[in-house]
Amino acid sequence: MRLLFLSDIHGSPESLEKLSGWMSAWPPDHLVLLGDLLYHGPRNDLLPDYATRQTCAWLNHYKHQIIAVRGNCDCEVDQAMLEFPLLSDYSLLVVDGLKFFLTHGHHFHPGNLPPLGSGDILAYGHTHLPQLVSAPDAGLIFFNPGSLSLPKGGMPPSFGKYEAGLLQIINLDNGEEMSSMSLELKNN
Repeated sequence: MRLLFLSDIHGSPESLEKLSGWMSAWPPDHLVLLGDLLYHGPRNDLLPDYATRQTCAWLNHYKHQIIAVRGNCDCEVDQAMLEFPLLSDYSLLVVDGLKFFLTHGHHFHPGNLPPLGSGDILAYGHTHLPQLVSAPDAGLIFFNPGSLSLPKGGMPPSFGKYEAGLLQIINLDNGEEMSSMSLELKNN
């Protein structure tokens, strides 16, 4: 199973087009969207390529492959434009015996943990900062693919990918691995 993790697209079709080239070389089974798909939010400047209709068209093309959760900038009117469910605050995804708790990060995050078991993965966005760390005190893995279009902290635009126990964060601009972690697969 190949999973592509995206967060904080904020209405940028240019970022999605960059991703398209990468996806042709590594076609995912599912696109996991961790929120903030269309609106730029009141704290972010409007992107030069901000175009929600184009962003919706790109995303809707993959509607049968998308698993999505709502971000703090996503709302009911966005759902009217998208052909896949978006308004859930969280979702669970089990792949290779690994449990991914999918959320945007404005409710559940490393400072406010959902009920998870040892070895589970908290996949979230919201901060626009990529993160892939083992948190031994919590017994969890914290995974944030970063932002596809509005990176912060001097980081490049990024996304995440998972296949056969390898979780990675990838630089959107050059395709280089920024971080990776081998996960112990669990028997179901």
